[in-house]
Amino acid sequence: MGLSSYKIDDVLLDDFEHRIYFSFIVGVINSIIDSSFFVTKIHRRNIKMKSKMKKETTLIYALIPLLFLIGSLFYAIQIAEIDIHLPILISAFLAAIVAIFGLNYSWSEIEEGMVETIKMALGAIIILMIIGMVIGTWIQSGVVPTMIFYGLKILSPGVFLPATLIICAVVSTATGSSWTTAATVGIALIGVGEGLGIPKNIVAGAIISGSYMGDKMSPLSDTTNLAPAMAGATLFEHIKHMLYTTVPSFIISIVLFGIIGIKYVGVALNTKTIDGILNALSGSFNINPLLLLVPVIVIIAVIMKVPAIPGLFGGAVLGGIAGMIFQGVTLGSAIKAFNYGYEGSSGLPFVDSLLNRGGMQSMMWTVSLIFCAMILGGIMEKTQMLSAIALKILSYAHSTGNLILVTILTPIFVNFVAGDQYLSIVIPGRMFKKVYEERGLHAKNLSRSLEDSGTLTSSLIPWNTGGAYMITTLGLAPWTYVPYCFLNLINPIIAIIYGYTGFSIEKIDKVEEVKAEVVVEV
Repeated sequence: MGLSSYKIDDVLLDDFEHRIYFSFIVGVINSIIDSSFFVTKIHRRNIKMKSKMKKETTLIYALIPLLFLIGSLFYAIQIAEIDIHLPILISAFLAAIVAIFGLNYSWSEIEEGMVETIKMALGAIIILMIIGMVIGTWIQSGVVPTMIFYGLKILSPGVFLPATLIICAVVSTATGSSWTTAATVGIALIGVGEGLGIPKNIVAGAIISGSYMGDKMSPLSDTTNLAPAMAGATLFEHIKHMLYTTVPSFIISIVLFGIIGIKYVGVALNTKTIDGILNALSGSFNINPLLLLVPVIVIIAVIMKVPAIPGLFGGAVLGGIAGMIFQGVTLGSAIKAFNYGYEGSSGLPFVDSLLNRGGMQSMMWTVSLIFCAMILGGIMEKTQMLSAIALKILSYAHSTGNLILVTILTPIFVNFVAGDQYLSIVIPGRMFKKVYEERGLHAKNLSRSLEDSGTLTSSLIPWNTGGAYMITTLGLAPWTYVPYCFLNLINPIIAIIYGYTGFSIEKIDKVEEVKAEVVVEV
């Protein structure tokens, strides 16, 4: 049998079998040709899009979403009395619209900015959910009630606030975490303070002030390591330089809380109320000093540099185990406390309102708020809107005092808009590093200012990761505790005063300049 004749142009095939095979091959070739044409077309379109130059992000473009954010937040809080999630999210989409139609950014670029910023906050979000578990299991197991019980027996109203400040500062310095401090000794101190008749907002101010003092000064803290890394300083010269602003702020805070505490010294304790709380606690829980080992183990684990996420989750597990051992709860009940928190009735409404809380689900409001803030911050960071505003502020920094002032104000602004304390350190740190070098100012001046402002003010803004965390963990209303966060408010002011007086503002040493030049040459 002879071979069939083929002609590609006419697709003439003499036998049916070969016609099928040949048709398949021709179809594949045509698909490849069509695909190549399509890919080429897309490639050309991408080149055309890339050739479309982005406009410079000017102050006008940057102010559009910022002013809308301020106005919508005012409306949401003061007039409509609604949650602030939607105003922040709508402001984010407005920023995206401005970037796309005004600055020639593509949606993929904007989405990339959002994702990168959310990635930065994922660790904090996971910790937040785990803290909800810790609170739920520690209350159910009797850990928190035991801490409150003995706190009411030991602490007196006159010394309670200064003692709270110092205790939180010590624990936070040891752990390197203001969040861990607030979630462990902080929630117990809130209960003790309310039992002593001291308003929750004042107690929270002492807890936050002490927690952030220790967080700021601890070499174990992430922000304490981040700030010198962004500024170009070393860790321990950064910590040593912060003593100039932090120690006076801490001393003033102790004095102020002591003055407030005097108000409660002459007031006769309502022993009936305190006895009622003690009876309600001992009647609902098995109060046992051994339960205090749970927070001690967690604090030791953090000191030994166990990562925060597994360390805190381990604390939640220990709480669940302690609940089964000391309170006789079932495994199912312990698992429920992980997710939904503690629910119980002590017969005393005050105690019930204090203890019926916690669980991973209790943190979802805060988690969604952080996501909204990260979306806005990511868009404004990616499209250079934050930089445009910061650079405009920097243009007024002609003297060293003005430069320090701008360095203090910029992280506050980033905390307000971007909603994350890490961004409030990273963005100004990258922007101002060269300016400090050009003016002969040591990098530790910059790193100190970043922490004096960025780290400390994050807890004061409700939609910031720090503020949202403290509000949720300590059971606060937004803004109400801010006037009592003395250290967080005083420290930036002292830093500004130092900037204008020149006190502790160090210049770059000539030897250091020579070393830097040698390193660059090598």
